[in-house]
Amino acid sequence: MKKIVAIALALLIVSSFVFAEAIHEVHKPPMEFYGWGAQSVGGAGGRIIKVTNLNAKGEGSFREALEAEGPRIIVFEVGGVIDLEKKQIKVKNPYVTIAGQTAPSPGITIIRGGITFDTHDIIMQHIFFRMGDAGAEIGEGYEPEISTSANGNAYNIIVDHCSVAWGVDENLSVSGKRGYGPEFGSRNITFSYNFIAEGLAWSVHTKQTMNHSMGTLVMDDCTNVAIIGNFYAHNYERNPWFKGNSSGVVINNLIYDPGAWSIRLSWIPKEWKDLEEKPGTPIVSIVGNYEKEGPSTEVVAMVGSNYPENDERGYLEDNIIVKVDGVTPGKITDPSIPITVLDEKPIWIDDYEPIPAADVPEYILKYAGARPAERDAVDRRLIEEFYSGTGKIINSQDEVGGYPVVEPTYRALDVPETGIEEWLAGYTREVMGL
Repeated sequence: MKKIVAIALALLIVSSFVFAEAIHEVHKPPMEFYGWGAQSVGGAGGRIIKVTNLNAKGEGSFREALEAEGPRIIVFEVGGVIDLEKKQIKVKNPYVTIAGQTAPSPGITIIRGGITFDTHDIIMQHIFFRMGDAGAEIGEGYEPEISTSANGNAYNIIVDHCSVAWGVDENLSVSGKRGYGPEFGSRNITFSYNFIAEGLAWSVHTKQTMNHSMGTLVMDDCTNVAIIGNFYAHNYERNPWFKGNSSGVVINNLIYDPGAWSIRLSWIPKEWKDLEEKPGTPIVSIVGNYEKEGPSTEVVAMVGSNYPENDERGYLEDNIIVKVDGVTPGKITDPSIPITVLDEKPIWIDDYEPIPAADVPEYILKYAGARPAERDAVDRRLIEEFYSGTGKIINSQDEVGGYPVVEPTYRALDVPETGIEEWLAGYTREVMGL
């Protein structure tokens, strides 16, 4: 019997990838930037900085390149694992392009730390982040994530085609300063075609009274946030969550095995009790998303709010939710976690055409993630778990094989004096398998 099940699963996975080839004929690979973050110029026109080693800091390191001043394009002559040694890098100088696609196989993997963007005009692509608990003690303050800052400096930011897992706070988030208005919230943000997976549940986060496996939080007062084409897998909630006065779109995301919540729209009254003004409902359009329940799923609907008195509302179109068998339909909304469904989009990206929700699984699992042409073991496992209906929300990276061990690789880059964008596009096509 086990042999029959294994053969059936193998055929399912193979047939899915064969069908994904047909997807290419119908829907173009995602090679452009979309949403409000597309206003970012990144490091265009700036100097090239080469990362030449895998050190946590110092000359030739990734940290040194991030902390440099002036417009800059960061490229990699090295591939392998960068151990941030339980540190969160804060990027404070604007106009940066992080071109992870230039790294030699198997690419760049960041472990034991995260990045906060406390500035503007950032483009980051094709990086693996495997943050993890790093053996930290509860209360130590080690809570890594990839996020924007909460002081109004973060805008025009793109995180595209990265693979982010094992966050202790959120995996990939947008921060704001509650009650100070949108000028103190992150704005014009695009998170596109990323794997956002396995936020750690009962780990080293200081909030030990709650399961803290989280995908993406869009904090109060954060505006114009585009969540497009991401694969959310095994996150207890925030897949994503838009809070008070926030705005944005949730388009063509693939959500697998959420816990208590998948897409959530709500502000929390007790967080605003000492503020004079109360927030408005999030302004969000949710279109073309596909959710599959899994072994850890408790959620009763794809979209909802747990504060009925807030009268949260959102626009819903062409969303699909199925049970773990991949066939039986689930609920898009439910009266127990009510939202008001709007008749018209309250917000949208000009001239953007989503793909049908039915095509989302094959499309996203073919094209999203850090290096679709040569996925790491974590991304390969997540794809297999989606198709087989297996896996679960985890408490530590040690439950799924631990931190990756990769032999360093090196490749000298011959950077042209002109035509940098097309030169980078060549490496992008390489890691995308195009």
